[in-house]
Amino acid sequence: MTDTQHIVRRLPNDIGGLPADPVQQVDHELEPWEKRCHALADVLDFHKIINTEEKRYGVEALGAEMVGKLSYYERWIVAFANILFRKGILTPTELALKMKEIEER
Repeated sequence: MTDTQHIVRRLPNDIGGLPADPVQQVDHELEPWEKRCHALADVLDFHKIINTEEKRYGVEALGAEMVGKLSYYERWIVAFANILFRKGILTPTELALKMKEIEER
């Protein structure tokens, strides 16, 4: 298999066996927004709006560059937005307006 074929076949989270620095395991308390993101995931799953497989696929669909740059919960929240846009449950305009409203509080 060529390097290109290998890259194309690997999903962004599929990094097993690749050379990398040692994993730094650090316990840290979740930020409030990370806790809300996790709660949102639970609510979306409970109401059968986004299931675990869709979430996983949504993160994979971000591509290797974004997966490499975003934090764990940043990946989730971007994936949720994209999935909700695709399902027609939320529009980018609605999200932008809500974010602006929250910033102005």
